Amino acid sequence: MTGAPAYSVVVPTIGRPCLAECLRALAEAEGNPPHEVIVVDDRPAPDGALPLDAAGPLRERIRTLRTGGKGPAAARNAGWRTVTTPWTVFLDDDVQVLPDWSRLLAEDLREAGEDVGGIQGQLHVPLPLDRRPTDWERNTKGLENAAWATADMAYRTDALTRAGGFDERFPRAFREDADLALRVQRAGWTLRRGRRVTRHPVRPAHWWASLPAQRGNADDALMNRLHGRDWWSRAEAPRGRLPRHLAVTGAALAAAGCALAGRRRAAAVCAALWTLGTAEFALARILPGPRTAREIASMAGTSVLIPPLAVRHWLRGVVRHRHARPLGGAA
Repeated sequence: MTGAPAYSVVVPTIGRPCLAECLRALAEAEGNPPHEVIVVDDRPAPDGALPLDAAGPLRERIRTLRTGGKGPAAARNAGWRTVTTPWTVFLDDDVQVLPDWSRLLAEDLREAGEDVGGIQGQLHVPLPLDRRPTDWERNTKGLENAAWATADMAYRTDALTRAGGFDERFPRAFREDADLALRVQRAGWTLRRGRRVTRHPVRPAHWWASLPAQRGNADDALMNRLHGRDWWSRAEAPRGRLPRHLAVTGAALAAAGCALAGRRRAAAVCAALWTLGTAEFALARILPGPRTAREIASMAGTSVLIPPLAVRHWLRGVVRHRHARPLGGAA
């Protein structure tokens, strides 16, 4: 497309089958194909070939790298640091760009002023039409409002260089994109939202999927150290329930402590507070959902476990990152 800056696409993957659909959709997007597609194989122990043939006519433009299970931040760093085009577009391997994606991306990039360091794609998360969405599906739906998510995020390659790329202390696909966005802005660039749309299907999940997700609280502790306690508003991130989880977990611990000390009335009061807090959390997750027996059982069980897990991971992050140096003198 005339006048459109050249771009490369970086796709980190752990070899999930959805990679084939991601590459197929990218190949079917018409108008302004990427200069190259860098697929970063982050499987710790690759046990087979990646489905690169799904890229069809883009197959000859694919280059692969291997990072051996270092995490998405390290995989994306390995990819963009080999890019030779002015723009780098990050796509997750579980998204599918729409047919007019590359044409609209060209418009996004062409209209970007010299001060624009990054342009976010719009995410669309389709939900079932015949029932209410589950807790997992609603959480995935929240990606539509997430700011600067690398599921589809174009960065000026020079902005990545000046910001230093992704911070590899973020080991999972959580907060590493918000951290990068704040550092790109700190380096003097602006970020904006673009026109292109990318489909983000909801991945199948086990009923306990919300439990391992609590590990992200450790990453929030690192964000607090690096960017200060107001990073939530600057990154346009939802505040989350950690304060309530702290209160509920504290009530449970206090109930146990009072019971061991023989203070029955105080123990009963603390136990009642824990019960009320847990019930409120469970109902907040059950009522908007399909209310099937499986969903209710899942929400009830995980609502008991999530508060102490969230607190445990947050404390682990506070200890692990206690020496992390704040950026720019942030508190």
